[in-house]
Amino acid sequence: MVATKVEIAAHNKKRVGPISMLRLNQGALARSGHFLVSAGGSQPPGGGDDGGRSNTAIVTKAKPRTKRPNLYRVLLLNDDYTPMEFVVHVLERFFNKNREDATRIMLHVHQNGVGECGVFTYEVAETKVTQVMDFARKHQHPLQCVMEKN
Repeated sequence: MVATKVEIAAHNKKRVGPISMLRLNQGALARSGHFLVSAGGSQPPGGGDDGGRSNTAIVTKAKPRTKRPNLYRVLLLNDDYTPMEFVVHVLERFFNKNREDATRIMLHVHQNGVGECGVFTYEVAETKVTQVMDFARKHQHPLQCVMEKN
């Protein structure tokens, strides 16, 4: 067990408030995220042999876990009025697609009624939908852009 590598000697104890941290042998416990602590600064009466019951314990340092953000698909919806070239331009401008990929997505939207422009975090997806809708309205096209949870 890793705890056996800890040197327990009075001169190796370092006071940290009410808890004494013990020096770890070659940092084995520290690297594993565990720390050996001892409550109180002296050994119990009777020479320190208290029948296996000690004031020393191993404390696990909790690592913060970062949660991945939810992702959202940005979709273009087909309509009978928006020119194909305008849809290609939107894909190039707002989704950084090259001409070939933009044309392929535009044809998919035209043939299937809907096509995916990309997958983004909520804030980015929302911004892209708003930009596309505003741009389409500015150019008097009824192009619809929506987002859905991935």
